[in-house]
Amino acid sequence: MKKQNITTFEEAVNYLYEVPRFTKKNTLEDTKAYLQRLGNPDRKMKIIHVAGTNGKGSVCAYMRYILEAAGYRVAVFTSPHLVDIRERFLIKGKMVEQQIFLDAFLQIYKSLEENAYHPTFFEYLFFMAMLIFSKEDIDYCILETGLGGRLDATNAVSCKEISVITRIGLDHTEYLGETIAEIANEKAGIMQAGTPVVFADTDKEATDVFCKRASELDAPAYSVSKNDYSFLNFKNKTIDFSLHTGYYGYVRFRLHTIAGYQMENASLAIRAIEVLDKDRTITEQQLREGVEACVWPGRMEEILPEVFVDGAHNEDGIRAFLDTVRNDGCKGTRTLLFSVVSDKDYEHMVQQVVQSGLFDRIAIAHMNTGRAVSLDSLQGLLERYPDCQYNMYTKVDTALHELLEKRCEQERIYVAGSLYLVGEIKESLIYD
Repeated sequence: MKKQNITTFEEAVNYLYEVPRFTKKNTLEDTKAYLQRLGNPDRKMKIIHVAGTNGKGSVCAYMRYILEAAGYRVAVFTSPHLVDIRERFLIKGKMVEQQIFLDAFLQIYKSLEENAYHPTFFEYLFFMAMLIFSKEDIDYCILETGLGGRLDATNAVSCKEISVITRIGLDHTEYLGETIAEIANEKAGIMQAGTPVVFADTDKEATDVFCKRASELDAPAYSVSKNDYSFLNFKNKTIDFSLHTGYYGYVRFRLHTIAGYQMENASLAIRAIEVLDKDRTITEQQLREGVEACVWPGRMEEILPEVFVDGAHNEDGIRAFLDTVRNDGCKGTRTLLFSVVSDKDYEHMVQQVVQSGLFDRIAIAHMNTGRAVSLDSLQGLLERYPDCQYNMYTKVDTALHELLEKRCEQERIYVAGSLYLVGEIKESLIYD
């Protein structure tokens, strides 16, 4: 693609969104070579690397909040964003400024040669993150993988302090494998020799893969399972649970969420911090403060009174979402606004939603992305269930506004099925 004269933040963002049209996935060796060409900015930071199918972003958030509660300066690179692309680059919890974003973009852009290596959309953003974070006084850099782990661009970094692997499920099977073991093997690719790894022990196939790989690399391995934490109380949209920690025995934590699945994610983050904190500089109180303060947008987030958005976007995510709804303490009716992208197993996702019997009515809406499943396809699936009450909307913001206008007393509205959907909802509220 011919070089353009890019001088503004908006022009840089537009270029990035055009990148998928003229690039293809590069090899990890190519990514490493380009990172070296940039001066190996990753080597200036202590890196925490996170992979997994579901819960990656939440685990990153809990670790960030705990480290910040302990006084550390933390940078986080996550994906996807919901509204603003700069959400992917956080320093001390704040998005980077537009000028800093532009400067990093241009540093890469000016180094690119026509008809030679060009980073993909995700690789470009990863390189920008490394450049931006390396220029800050960062104590820790938390990196979330984009897809998989072994061949992900973020795995190009030279050295890691710790690797964390969240719950594994059947997602992106066309790229990562068709079985849990195959997908776990791709995620296990983020492990490094001699570097500790903390993983979610939720599936025997995945656990066997992680333990085998850790043994091969002589990497100390630590697991977190349901046996390690216990639900204590659900009250006023908060969850109290206890976790058996390595330093302090059983410790009680409070989560400001109604999402039960966050007990697992918070426990993984706490265990990872414990392993990372070899000198025990982080106190029990700082662990508690970090967990309680944590907010992760789009994950069972109450964006308006009794309106919750959740990023559940695959079968395992929908299952966890429905478990939360089932135990939400709602005394009135429930409505679901649902949409999904075409590369997910949306037929089974719809089946899970309808057969749960949790929603008095369902609204389906067409998202503003080329990846969205058509309304006709969703309608065809819902028509298989004669008792299912549903409405169709050609636009997400129209659906939300009508649901809000017609809501009944004590009605709770949920939004789930895609992070694109959550992003559109949040954007519609910002610019309404």
